[in-house]
Amino acid sequence: MGLPASPAAPRAVEAPKSVERFFEFSLLGMLASGFFAVAATGYLDWPTEALTAAALVVRALMAAGLVRRAVPGRGADWAAVAFLGFSIVDYFYLSRAFLPATLHLVFFLLISKVLTARTPRDFTLLKILGAMELLAAAMLSASLSFLVFLALFLSFAVASFASGEVRASALKRNGVVRGGLRAFPRRLGALSLFLFVGILGLTSLLFFVLPRTARMAIERFAPGRYHLPGFSSEVTLGQIGEIKRSSAAVMHIRNADGRPLYVRWRGAALAEFDGRRWYNPPGGDVQIRVPRETHTVKFPVPEHPRRGQLLAYNVQLTEIAADALFYAGTAQSVTIDAPLLYFTRGGTLRVAGVPTNGLRYFASSYVEEEYATPRTPPDPMTPIERDELLLLPNLDSRIAPLAREIVKAADGDAAKAEAIERYLRKNYGYTLKLLPARVRDPLAVFLFDRKKGHCEYFASSMAVMLRTVGVPSRVVTGFMGGTFNPITGWQVVRASDAHSWVEAWVPGHGWTSYDPTPPDPAAAQNPLLARAAMFLDAADQFWQDWVMSYDLERQKGLASQVQRSGRSRRHWLGAWFDGLTNWIPQMGGGSPGTASATIFGALCAVAAAAFFAKPIWKWARGSLQIRRLKRGEGESSDAALLYRRMLALLARRNIQKPAWLTPQEFARVMPASELSPVVEELTSAYMEFRFGGKRDAAPRMVQLLDQLEKM
Repeated sequence: MGLPASPAAPRAVEAPKSVERFFEFSLLGMLASGFFAVAATGYLDWPTEALTAAALVVRALMAAGLVRRAVPGRGADWAAVAFLGFSIVDYFYLSRAFLPATLHLVFFLLISKVLTARTPRDFTLLKILGAMELLAAAMLSASLSFLVFLALFLSFAVASFASGEVRASALKRNGVVRGGLRAFPRRLGALSLFLFVGILGLTSLLFFVLPRTARMAIERFAPGRYHLPGFSSEVTLGQIGEIKRSSAAVMHIRNADGRPLYVRWRGAALAEFDGRRWYNPPGGDVQIRVPRETHTVKFPVPEHPRRGQLLAYNVQLTEIAADALFYAGTAQSVTIDAPLLYFTRGGTLRVAGVPTNGLRYFASSYVEEEYATPRTPPDPMTPIERDELLLLPNLDSRIAPLAREIVKAADGDAAKAEAIERYLRKNYGYTLKLLPARVRDPLAVFLFDRKKGHCEYFASSMAVMLRTVGVPSRVVTGFMGGTFNPITGWQVVRASDAHSWVEAWVPGHGWTSYDPTPPDPAAAQNPLLARAAMFLDAADQFWQDWVMSYDLERQKGLASQVQRSGRSRRHWLGAWFDGLTNWIPQMGGGSPGTASATIFGALCAVAAAAFFAKPIWKWARGSLQIRRLKRGEGESSDAALLYRRMLALLARRNIQKPAWLTPQEFARVMPASELSPVVEELTSAYMEFRFGGKRDAAPRMVQLLDQLEKM
């Protein structure tokens, strides 16, 4: 007697590949949107960004079937548990701040789960981590880019949750799953888009509030943002070159008369040089208290100004700007919402910290003509000041002889400065390529070996050579010009506009500016890219003005503007109706009766269009469907449309199909005539198309219908 056969092991239930792939790519898109939203805030360090991006790419390759699963889930779980202990070390000894340590923990968990997720619980955890990404970005971001990433996140989230439900239903052992899922991604994608638009509209109001309120709450324990170095108290050779590689906007400027300002925006004047960096020694800052009533600080006007012009302009510093206030020429007044200002040596204006959403101020300054003769010669420089501005570190022995050779034919300090400026512009090239390695004497390498560099090296070389020939000098850091945006009326100054130049003390003239840096041959920009940058800057400026800085005063201004606009609109509507009443008699030949007939005819045309709109639309839609069916692109549900058309053609010949007969029974009981073979063949094609899913039967049905109509 044989042993009973053992029951077959239950086969693992899997979701259709189209559903599984759509779900995984939707979830990856959701996670990637949250990741890029956080990365755009600048709070993530590059190792975390690189590891997260690599994990997302690997998972995408796994979802596409190009890479097999290589990371065991148990090992990743143990690594996550170990990182929980490491996060304590990270908080106290590495990051030394709550926010970066928390971000490291969240993204390490994200990486481990992205590479190993298999079960519904794993995918649920990934969705939670994606939501945490978006929440962190909402608290940290103050730019328009977050709105873009929010839109992407919502679209992918809707698709992920919807396809997740379909996937869960398909995985049920006793469930019934529909076949023919080739159109599933397209239909679910359309549904996801519809839901996304609704969700985005509902969440927009909350989004407008969240970045401002959450940023104020989190900045109590968040670390300071990255600020551009080199514009306040010191600059190391090479820093300005690194800054110029970026195209990030640093400040926006609007001239009071609306014209662009092509001037130098002065940041810091640095007097001491140690061979590698220019700096001002600590101390000597003058504290200025800003009046609470006017928020305006006025500065003394120079006693002996040259001929020049007075400028007034608004400045908006972004959150990456330094704590220096940039201005053109000599500042005369500054209106700013800050309790204190500091006036440092060299004329630098500094504020105690830059707010997380940037700084705004209004300034007026006097820009002198640099080479104009002062009305009255300035007082001579004191010996102590002169000695400080002639100090030099240990230099390469070739620099001083080179400086003396350049100025040997020059008569006077102004001529010496012009000779050195001209020599550097003529004999050296401009490049943003940094030195491949740290060198002992960067100025000597620039002057005698490399003979090319960026503005820091030109300005430093000129200032040093001026000091070797007895001319007091200093290096000034700031920005040059900027690009006027006609869309917004603001002039955008980017990090790539960072610049260094030289101020030399010329007897009888005072401080005079010189710029030994030659033009950048690669400064020309593609016109299309430049125009795209203008639109992006305009969008970001709108975001900063009407979302991040939309306070009570701006609300009052907008309400007043709307009221004025309403009055003007009523006036415009009145003028439009007046013009209409004058135009109607002209259309009717000038007589009131003809004008009335014209109006009546127009109303009849509108009524006829409304009456026939539905039949015309129905006819046009049917024609489009017939054309689609002729190409074999129809769905099985379209078979009923063609069958009803056949019944309508038969009804014209007084042949009615009883409701209780099936299509095949009706074809069999049809009276013998020339129509019956066509009806029978049409019915056969209908059954193949409607219930057999054969799309090639649709063109045959259309052809038979045309034949039936001609009989």
